[in-house]
Amino acid sequence: MSNPVQQMIDALAKEKGIEPDVVVTAIEDAVLTASRKHYKSTENLRTKFDHATGEVELFSVRQIVDEVTDPLTEISLAEAQELYGDEAEVDMEIEFPKQIKGVLGRIAAQTAKQVIFQKVREAERDNVYALYSDRVNEVVNGTVKRFENGDIVVDAERVEALLPRREQSRAENYTTGDRIRAVIREVNKNTKGPQIILSRTDPTLLVKMFEQEVPEIYDGTVTIRGAVREAGDRAKVAVHSRERDVDPVGACVGMKGTRVQAIIRELRGEKIDIVEWSDDPVVFVTNAISPARVQRVTVVDSEEPIVEVVVEDGQLSLAIGKKGQNVRLAAKLTGWKIDIKSEEEKRREVEARFDELEEGEEAGTLTLPGLDAEQLLRLSKAGLETADRLLEVATSELAEVAGVDEVTATDLQAAVREQVDAAARAVRAPDETGDLSTVDPAGTTPEAPADTPGETPTAE
Repeated sequence: MSNPVQQMIDALAKEKGIEPDVVVTAIEDAVLTASRKHYKSTENLRTKFDHATGEVELFSVRQIVDEVTDPLTEISLAEAQELYGDEAEVDMEIEFPKQIKGVLGRIAAQTAKQVIFQKVREAERDNVYALYSDRVNEVVNGTVKRFENGDIVVDAERVEALLPRREQSRAENYTTGDRIRAVIREVNKNTKGPQIILSRTDPTLLVKMFEQEVPEIYDGTVTIRGAVREAGDRAKVAVHSRERDVDPVGACVGMKGTRVQAIIRELRGEKIDIVEWSDDPVVFVTNAISPARVQRVTVVDSEEPIVEVVVEDGQLSLAIGKKGQNVRLAAKLTGWKIDIKSEEEKRREVEARFDELEEGEEAGTLTLPGLDAEQLLRLSKAGLETADRLLEVATSELAEVAGVDEVTATDLQAAVREQVDAAARAVRAPDETGDLSTVDPAGTTPEAPADTPGETPTAE
């Protein structure tokens, strides 16, 4: 049967989740530190824990040398052979027992206690880091243990983790003992502060929940190509199917919304828009603006990158969202800066641009390549003297009036459309008043009208 000290060591090691040898080493180091403070000499001291008796033995170690220069750490070969016979050789070490009783006085015992606690804590932290450093972005379950200045200490798998206030959703409230599910945001190895930092706002939590709720995502048939959140309010998830027969949005929503509703309940009512991913930025942006209906999307600058989105007048507030939330999340999800306008705004913008051109010295207005003066006169007599009329008329009619073939007529309309787009880009200057309609993927927008009811591919 093991001695009481050994039993205590085993119990402490089991409680802290570390090896008993770590505790034994901590005890040896603690007694060694206290002994050096007591003897205050340059001796080479060494401690050993006796597992049979549960006591720590103290030794003064001396090295065998031919010529002694420091009698406290060295011993001559002749003297060592007198003690141990011919077995003693140069460079061997001899341990001389030293008195340990009386060494551990009150102050020394306190020092030893601190060293033991420190060593055990360091071993515990190293053990936690080794276990959890590879589990970053995994979801863990735990219970609320206590609150510290707004932060929540979570008992997760017998390890204390911290859910900081900044990582908490504002739609959630917890009390001691509540079950909580969170994603591991980071694992620290510092000696101070919490080691495991959890998050309830990270988009990774949303992705992991979809993996658990949707079998098609778990087996890889449907993949999540992006997820963004404003925790407690709204989230957007872009999904893509590797099989043509599988509808990625329908798979994530589930029959009557059962799958996505389970995630919404876990996130305390956070609205989730599930959109189909596309490698075509025009299609992807169109989907991402959901639940608003988009009239057209134009790539303004592929390097910036910027797109212009035009929606119906009644859909503008829905497209922008409450405080610009919908368009802001869409920009983050797609990675494109979105310049959003209503049809009325777009029409006024184009009209203003052409009014400026007509009033200025460059009244040459539109350039119609390949047409002579007589052909231009025919267009004018037919009422086709403005950009709007030239773009609205059928290609066949334009060809007949101008006296050209349909290919040339098509090229003419393309040239007019290009000039209209160039004019629109020229008047699109940065809005000094903080226009709601433009949002950068990494930026924010001012307050906009609240969401209005509209169709959406997802449940809310």
